[in-house]
Amino acid sequence: MIVQNEAAFLGECLASVAGLVDEMVIADTGSTDNTVEIATQAGAKVITVPWEDDFALARNQALAATTGDWVLVLDADERLNILVKDGIQKAIAMDNALVVNLMRHELESNQSPYSLVSRLFRRHPAVQFSRPYHETIDDSVLALLEREPHWQVIDLPGVAILHQGYSPTLLKERGKTQRAKHLLEKAMADSPQDPYLCSKLGALYFSLGDEKEGVKLLKQGLKRNTASIPVRFELHYHLANAYRRQQKWELARKHYQKALDEEILLPLKLGALINYGAFLQDLGELGEAIKVYQAVIHIDPSQAIAFFNLAMIHKAQGNLLEAIKGYQQAIVLQPDYAEAYQNLAVTSFKAGLIQESVDAFQQAIALYEQRQSPEAERLRKNLQEMGLIA
Repeated sequence: MIVQNEAAFLGECLASVAGLVDEMVIADTGSTDNTVEIATQAGAKVITVPWEDDFALARNQALAATTGDWVLVLDADERLNILVKDGIQKAIAMDNALVVNLMRHELESNQSPYSLVSRLFRRHPAVQFSRPYHETIDDSVLALLEREPHWQVIDLPGVAILHQGYSPTLLKERGKTQRAKHLLEKAMADSPQDPYLCSKLGALYFSLGDEKEGVKLLKQGLKRNTASIPVRFELHYHLANAYRRQQKWELARKHYQKALDEEILLPLKLGALINYGAFLQDLGELGEAIKVYQAVIHIDPSQAIAFFNLAMIHKAQGNLLEAIKGYQQAIVLQPDYAEAYQNLAVTSFKAGLIQESVDAFQQAIALYEQRQSPEAERLRKNLQEMGLIA
């Protein structure tokens, strides 16, 4: 691991690998909280690494301090899913296994709820990290496979890593967005034609409101036709979202379909499917949207947003009881889903279920208040004007 001021997360992360790892090597890049103390108390070997605006450099220094045959890489805001420990043991026992790709669940992210990360690998002198941001071993692994093709890269089934770091609150609090922009722009200056960098920086620009530059980079990433399949998927997916926001409907449809045609694991397509379903809703193609959301639920029945969006379609079609079921299922999966409570309340009222409607409205108000959203006061005033609450 490489860490800096991770006291809030580190203990839980290290506890998640207990019983699996033989050593814990942590490179601290300048913590001012009690991160180092927590790591030391957990039995970790802590080394100090000066921060030089380069995650790969720091990773390689941590890697050099390891002694095991296999290396597992985690960030402090991640934890290992205990259910995959047996699968990991079996995978690393394979003679020709070089890398075991792990499925990571991006908690609180609907854009891309799952990703596949090369975080478990055999300690081999040729396997090193590259790229100063979104650092990865993938470049060195590809080069090694060309020289020594007997090695295998394995995808471990099931969710192996739970990641909290992409929640909007954490991104804002920890300044991740601005740091990402700085490091990606720095890398882009050195490698302006790199499709991977075009994908990451293009999507980031778009999220920051620089639509013109974002689209330009995403198109640039596709232009040279050298992107790997996962990167090509991301380029098409981000372009589709960009064109959808710009209401360039046919271009958006084209790139959603190209993204979904790529041969990657189905859970990795969930974000694209959810957004494509919303795109079809935008255009009133409700039958096709239903099929897309049903496909999402088939791949991953825990996706609350798919049940919510299906309920929205049923509500629009006047099928109130089916809509109510959908909102209720979304709430079961995500108990703090204020929008689901609000829509459940409206739909229940239309169906004549007045007390159920009031209860759902009050739940929505309470959840909006927790977010400090003005929607809480607006709903309360509406209910008072209707005489439903005092």
